[in-house]
Amino acid sequence: MMQPQTVETITSLIQEGEFFKLKQLLRDFQPAELVEIIENEEEREQLIIFRLLPLRLATEVFEFLDLEVQRHFLENLAQDKVADILNEMSPDDRTALLEFLPANFVAELVQSLSEDERKVTLQLLGYPEYSVGRLMTPDYIAVREHWTVQQVLDYIRKHGGQSETLSVLYVTDNHGVLIDDIRIREFLLAQPETPVSALMDRRYVQLMAHQDQEEAIDIFRRNDRVALPVVSAQGILLGIVTLDDILTIREEEDTEDIQKLGGSEALDEPYLDTPLLRMVQKRAGWLVVLFLGELLTASAMQFFEGELQKAIILVQFVPLIISSGGNSGSQATSLIIRGMSLGEFNLSDWWLVLRREIISGLALGVILGVVGFTRIAVWQQFSHVYGEHWALVALTVGVALVGIVLWGSLAGSMLPLILKRLGLDPATSSAPFVATLVDVTGLIIYFTVALVLLKGTLL
Repeated sequence: MMQPQTVETITSLIQEGEFFKLKQLLRDFQPAELVEIIENEEEREQLIIFRLLPLRLATEVFEFLDLEVQRHFLENLAQDKVADILNEMSPDDRTALLEFLPANFVAELVQSLSEDERKVTLQLLGYPEYSVGRLMTPDYIAVREHWTVQQVLDYIRKHGGQSETLSVLYVTDNHGVLIDDIRIREFLLAQPETPVSALMDRRYVQLMAHQDQEEAIDIFRRNDRVALPVVSAQGILLGIVTLDDILTIREEEDTEDIQKLGGSEALDEPYLDTPLLRMVQKRAGWLVVLFLGELLTASAMQFFEGELQKAIILVQFVPLIISSGGNSGSQATSLIIRGMSLGEFNLSDWWLVLRREIISGLALGVILGVVGFTRIAVWQQFSHVYGEHWALVALTVGVALVGIVLWGSLAGSMLPLILKRLGLDPATSSAPFVATLVDVTGLIIYFTVALVLLKGTLL
């Protein structure tokens, strides 16, 4: 956390026009500290501070700034300064920035890159939006199998400064095809004259450039890697994807799923940065759908209007019935969606999921049924509010709860799997959506049980 007096000193130097002193002062800060300083200043002061930074430090700071601040700088800095910064940025960070900018602005900025950097950036931008190719960086160390360990270490000293990571080195043939990856510790522990081929086992994990980013997340998780190579369809090594990029994607995916589970469309920006009109648009659609769904609940009650008039006591338990089914459905859908997200089971395991939910749904239903029956029995002893047929009323509520909780568990667990099978996002089977579905069917189950058990008495 930046000290208040430091911020005051910087602000004071800007106001007094002491830019030489400010330039000397800024050189003593770490990139993370400068990011905090810049993002806490007004736009004019942000530009002044950034212009005074040396190129390498400015580039490091720029890569960590918020995308909105980056865009503001690009629109206001001199063209040569922009070109220098973009050329110095890592390719994956530069691609993330260019994706955020308008197409015409991107075309202009790409032209300011050096020939080599322009080629790399255009290659990255050519991959589908959510593909692994959009995440990879070409900054890695590739070696040959006929080299010795000493040659590899010499090569690292000469070229390793620009590599994204040195924890793993990649072995390629003369055509650039990946044939192995070797951890750096193997080279550090081997004798200098040992050939690379002696360290190879030709077992490695790779990603495809056009592979979906969600698949890459799962591969990283299962293989416990900090970086993975990205290859073309022909096996040519194109670049690597590092763990920090995967963690960012994982956070974005989890945020999107959580927002959808809450019953709204996923937000494209942070909550406080989303315009109110767009926020309303994102939430209104689902609310209207859910509202129309709940109208079916009113229709179901209207269908059983005659029975309700005969046994008005049944109305008291309607909120209890529909909420229990909705809660069990919401629990199930949340567990299943998270389980699929973590790769705990596949679509082929649907029968195992169904069997578990039948058992757990019955158990949960019996527990709530017993609680409901006991509550009515105890209340009857003190108030006699349920009349002479209270036992049948209690039995109706108890049996209905078993059926409704079981149905809620089955609907909540199977719906995400069905959507996944159809190629849709399972997160759209949000908890409110499942609850609304179970509300309507829960009433039908409740009144059907009542017709069977109370016929000839209250009905």
